[in-house]
Amino acid sequence: MRQTRSLLIWLAPALALLSSCETLMTGPPPEDSLLDGPVAGLTTEQSGQFLRGDVAFNDEVFTSANGLGPLFVSNSCGSCHAGDGKGHPATTLTRFGQVDSTGNPFAGRQGPQLQHRALPGLMPEVLPAGVVHSRFTPPANTGLGFLDAVPDDALLALADPNDRDGDGISGRPNWITVPDYATLRPDARPRAGKYIGRFGKKAAAYDLLHQTASAYNQDMGVISFFEDRDPNTHNVLDPEVSNQKVQDVVAYLKFLKAPQPRETEQAAVLAGEQLFVQVGCGKCHTPELRTGDSPVAALANRPVRAYTDLLLHDMGPGLNDGYTEGSAQPAEWRTPPLWGLGLSPNSQGGSYFLLHDGRARSIEAAIAQHGGEATGSRDRHDRLSAAEQRQLVDFLKSL
Repeated sequence: MRQTRSLLIWLAPALALLSSCETLMTGPPPEDSLLDGPVAGLTTEQSGQFLRGDVAFNDEVFTSANGLGPLFVSNSCGSCHAGDGKGHPATTLTRFGQVDSTGNPFAGRQGPQLQHRALPGLMPEVLPAGVVHSRFTPPANTGLGFLDAVPDDALLALADPNDRDGDGISGRPNWITVPDYATLRPDARPRAGKYIGRFGKKAAAYDLLHQTASAYNQDMGVISFFEDRDPNTHNVLDPEVSNQKVQDVVAYLKFLKAPQPRETEQAAVLAGEQLFVQVGCGKCHTPELRTGDSPVAALANRPVRAYTDLLLHDMGPGLNDGYTEGSAQPAEWRTPPLWGLGLSPNSQGGSYFLLHDGRARSIEAAIAQHGGEATGSRDRHDRLSAAEQRQLVDFLKSL
C-alpha cells in the first residue's frame, strides 16, 4: 500500500503536466494570419528553389568572414522583413545623394543609401549636413511574384499622366534605366530606352532581381556578380554571394503567397469595402489587377487583389522629402499595395508604422496625411460619419 501511494505521489505531477500540455498545445496559426509560405501550385523544382531561397533570406547572417560590409545597414535579409512583413523604424533605410527637387545633383556626395554601420575599426557613413534625404521603411515581401507578372499594358491602361478624365488623379509609371543584367519581360513597353519600374517606394526597381541585387549591395555590402562588376570587363574579382544564391532569393520572393483577406463576411467589413470605393480610394489603390502569361504556371493569368496600380502619384507637399529616384519627383510615390495591411503590426512590434517612412502610427493617421492627388478622397473620407470611418478602417484591416 505504501509503495502504491508513493507511486501515485510520483505520478501525480507527471499526469498534471501531461494534462496541462494538452491544454496548452494548439494547432498551427490560421493560414490567413501568416504572410510567409509558398504560393500553391509550384512544381517540385520551384518548391526546392523556394526552400533554398527561404534559408538564404531568413537564416543566413553575414559577418566579416563571409562578406559583410565593410559598410552596411544590416547583416541579413530577414532582419529587415520579419515574417516577410513590413519593417520597423529600427530597420528603416536612409536614401540620399541623387538630385534635389530642382533637379540639381548633390555634387561630391555618395549614395543612394546611407550605410550607417561598419565593421570594427571602420567608420560608418554619416549623413552630411543639409543633404536632402528620405527614409524608407522596408515593405512586406508577400505576393511580389504576382505584381511582377502584371503586364506593362495593364499599368499603362491605368495611367493618366495628364488627367484627361478630370478626376484629379494622374498616375504615371516611373520610367527607369534597367541594369544590363535584368531580363526584360516579353510584354515590356519601353519608352525612349527606359522601362517601367514597379518595386520600391518610388518604383525605382525593375524586377525582383534588380531589387535583390541592390539589397545585397546597398544593405549588406555583399559583393555579387550583378551589382559589383567592372564596367569594362564585367568581371567580379571576388564575389561573396553566388549567382545561384541570389537567384534562389529572387525565386523565394517571387513564389511567396499573396496575403489572404480575413473576416470578409462581417457586415462592417462589407460596408467598409463599399465606402472605400465610394470615397475614391480605389482610383489609386486599384482593387484588382491581373497577371498575364508567365513561365511560372502558379502565377499566370491570376487575379491580383493587391489594391495598387503600381504607378506614381503626387501626394502633396506634406509627403515631399525632396528626394527623387528615376523619373519620380520628390512628392511622387508609388501606390503601396494594401493587401496584408491588417497584419502589419505583427512584424512592426505590435504597432503600425505606415507611409513611406513609418511616420503614421495608425491607419487613420496615414489617411489624414494623404494630399496632392489624394486630397479629394481624403476630404470625402473626412465627411463620413465616425461609424462609417470605423467601417472603412475595419475593411482595410481585413486585407
